Amino acid sequence: MKEFQYVITDPIGIHARPAGLLVKLAKQYADSKITVWKGDKSTEMRKLMGLMQLGVKQGDALTIKVDGGDEDAVAAAVEEFLKANL
Repeated sequence: MKEFQYVITDPIGIHARPAGLLVKLAKQYADSKITVWKGDKSTEMRKLMGLMQLGVKQGDALTIKVDGGDEDAVAAAVEEFLKANL
C-alpha cells in the first residue's frame, strides 16, 4: 500500500469539474484501489458523488491510499494531478 497526504490549495476546494477529472483519472487504473480520506470520512476515488460528499474545502488535508498493481506509478499520477489542479 502506498499512502500520501495533500493539502487542498484551490480556493473553491473539490468541486464538480476537478472531481470529475479525478474520477476519470482513477478509472484509468482499474487494477488499483484508490481511497481518499478526509478526517474520518473516506470514499473510493472512482465515485464522483462520494468525492463531492466529502465537502473538501481549501486548506483541508486529504490522505490518499493506493492499493494494488503499480502503486508507485498510480500514487505519483494522482499526486501530480492534485498539485496541478487542486
